[in-house]
Amino acid sequence: MMEPLYVPGGTPLHRLPAWLKLLALMAAGAGLFLLRDPRWLALAFLAASVLVWSTGVAAAAVWRQLRGLAWVLLAVGAFTAWFQGGMAALAVLLRVGALVGLALAVTLATRTSDLIAVCEKALMPLQRAGLVDAGKVALALALALRFVPEIWRNFQEIREAQAARGLGANPVALIVPLIVLTLKRAQEVAEAIDARSA
Repeated sequence: MMEPLYVPGGTPLHRLPAWLKLLALMAAGAGLFLLRDPRWLALAFLAASVLVWSTGVAAAAVWRQLRGLAWVLLAVGAFTAWFQGGMAALAVLLRVGALVGLALAVTLATRTSDLIAVCEKALMPLQRAGLVDAGKVALALALALRFVPEIWRNFQEIREAQAARGLGANPVALIVPLIVLTLKRAQEVAEAIDARSA
């Protein structure tokens, strides 16, 4: 079974309604891409970090979730610095880091069932127009929140296990079990959607 990212708690962020958290996340995301001053972006990054900390999740657990992304961000930052300069790279890193932090905080402090309910309600006008099945789309979106991080955790676990066995950076020994586990998780997602529509 896929592990939920939600961490139970009684923090102010936990108590906010799911629709308000998602709306605030979308507004914050739009605002972050309008900001250009690194000082304001640094404040946004700090605020996102405080929000993640306020969920009560241990720093080590947060790092396990984000350490792979950290390498990607560093690569993007280096690329941006090379072509646009250091300040532009700093702005990109702070902007994306703040957005990831906000999304992680919302995910940690919101039940998946609540996310499904909000998405389904928001999609109802499109369902009435005959464009989508709101229930299936909402469930797929909510499951993706759990499915994608699960793939990354599997990748990390397999890589560590292969390193312990002395296989080093053997791509076959890494990719084959990852594909098997990913297909298994995909089957779970498909079964969940089928059960929802039954």
